[in-house]
Amino acid sequence: MALQAGIVGLPNVGKSTLFNCLSNAQAQSANFPFCTIEPNVGTITVPDERLWKLEELVKPEKVLPTTIEIVDIAGLVKGASKGEGLGNQFLGNIRNTNAIIHVVRCFDDPNVVHVDGSVDPVRDKEIIDTELQLKDLESLEKSLEKAKKAAKSMDKLAMKQVEVIGKAIDHLESGKSIRNLELESDEQEIVDGMQLITAKPVMYVCNVDEASVVTGNAHTKRFADSVADEHAEILLISAAIEADIATMDRDDQLMFLEEMGLQVSGVGRLITSAYQLLNYITYFTAGPKEVRAWTITDGFKAPQAAGVIHTDFEKGFIRAEVMHFDDFVEHGSEAACREVGKLRIEGKEYLVKDGDIMHFRFNV
Repeated sequence: MALQAGIVGLPNVGKSTLFNCLSNAQAQSANFPFCTIEPNVGTITVPDERLWKLEELVKPEKVLPTTIEIVDIAGLVKGASKGEGLGNQFLGNIRNTNAIIHVVRCFDDPNVVHVDGSVDPVRDKEIIDTELQLKDLESLEKSLEKAKKAAKSMDKLAMKQVEVIGKAIDHLESGKSIRNLELESDEQEIVDGMQLITAKPVMYVCNVDEASVVTGNAHTKRFADSVADEHAEILLISAAIEADIATMDRDDQLMFLEEMGLQVSGVGRLITSAYQLLNYITYFTAGPKEVRAWTITDGFKAPQAAGVIHTDFEKGFIRAEVMHFDDFVEHGSEAACREVGKLRIEGKEYLVKDGDIMHFRFNV
């Protein structure tokens, strides 16, 4: 299950530096490899210490983490929705992602020119929001015309679409993104089918100076106040620090982070947060051949989880043998879990939990 998160922002806010830090940092760590698919797309493993604990206990031939894709999307400028700059390319690329990592500049440096002449993360965010909202409005207006034509024949779905699209248009015209529009479940289904850019979940990354990476600064506080009603995650990251960390070996990285008052690097936090942004969880398969992490959406039932491995597993699903990671670590093996009743047999209605270790039984 591929997760693709797009890094967006105005030119010169640090998004490409951050993308390069992701690539360099992952290349430096044996546990978290990085590989380039295209010049602006990287596949990065999701840090998960549970994998390495399972490796220690199971001693498999190989260990396979789960991954996400990070895309460095061309910088957006005013007028992008009308094709200014690389607007069409930007909007096409962002439409193909599942989530948005929005980088805003929250540091002062006279040597780094700002495209609009001054540092103002609130204004920068509004520029991008406006361009994306305008593009969604354009898309919705086309959909509304089609729905209105179909509604003339008293098509119930089309009539509902007219109502929902109208609500979405009003929301966008008030300067708000679709992700913040409250909808009933049937209305949400209609909106989900339209692939609107501003409906994508978003995380904000404030690129700060070294002194502000722990507690923030005036820019980050003002920015946090401006997005308080969005209930979105905000990460404080110094791209400059991350660039330094990326050149260090593992031991030096840990020492440096401790000196900075940080437990995890900004890159590590960003990867984990991006994974969680889409409500994804991890289950494991563990055996002598391999220990592997699998990505599923929270709420998947056992057959759906099995289908991530192979569609035949879902079609022929019989049952799942399930242990939880914590129980496995406590007792040390599958056999020990079975002995103390911590290995369960679950059927088709079982909701898979983050950290489950699963074996599937199925008919071919």
